Formats: sequence, C-alpha cells, structure tokens
Amino acid sequence: LRGGRGARPQPAVPVPVPQVGTNLTDLRLPRRVTVRELGGCMGPIWPSYYSECSALLFVVDASNPSQVSSSCIQLLSVLSAAPLASVPVLVLFNKIDLPCYMSLVEMKSLFRMQDIVSCATQPITMLETSARDGTGLADVLQWLRTALKDP
Repeated sequence: LRGGRGARPQPAVPVPVPQVGTNLTDLRLPRRVTVRELGGCMGPIWPSYYSECSALLFVVDASNPSQVSSSCIQLLSVLSAAPLASVPVLVLFNKIDLPCYMSLVEMKSLFRMQDIVSCATQPITMLETSARDGTGLADVLQWLRTALKDP
C-alpha cells in the first residue's frame, strides 16, 4: 500500500478463475446468439458441441507462458476437427491487463500462428483482450457480428 496521510487502500482486484464446466450466455448482436463456454479441462467433451458451432472463440491466457504449448495443441486439435473446417475462428489472447502478459507479437511467435493460419481451412483472427477491464470487447463483438453475418 502506498501513499501518505489520507491515502485510501485500493480495492482488491478479483482474480479470474479458469472455467471448469460449461456456461451458456445469450448475446444480442442484434439477433440473439447463444455462447457456450467450455473450460480447457473440458477438452475431451468439446467435439460433442462442434456440430452446433457457427463461430469459435478460443481464449488463451497471455499471462501464463507455462500453458502455451498445451493451449497450442488444443487449438490445433480444434482446427483439425472436420465439423469446424469452415467455421470462423477468433483466437483471444486474454489477460493483457496483467503486468506479466505476453504481447500479441510474442504470442503469435510462440504459437507459430503464421504457420497455423497458412495451414488452416478456416479464417482465423487474433485479438488481445482483458476480460477483467473490457479491453478488446468491442472488437470481439464486432468480429462476432461479422462472422455470424449479423448487421
């Protein structure tokens, strides 16, 4: 805690917790779109939802270099799934609000995104985001509108 006399303690910043199960969220873009969130540990059941998928958001923790290789393997697995061969993909490098995050350039390099994009059958877009402070959210929503052809 910094500050002299009269300094107020800063509120504790909530710590994001990895998604463990599944969540359904409805968005209006302006038409209603249902987003199904599946945690990384739920990878074994992801294929059961592929046939329902119109667009894919793949979230990567940009503050956790120890998870890069497993995230990359999961992404490659998803991209190689036949039901997703033409589904537009948005890779979100999240947690850019943290001081230890890796930049988009670093993440693209670690993931070898240039190679992935050149081999993938689906269009792939990459964005940096912060779920905590909302950075990049407007870009994500615009991408969803475009990918789902929702004006």
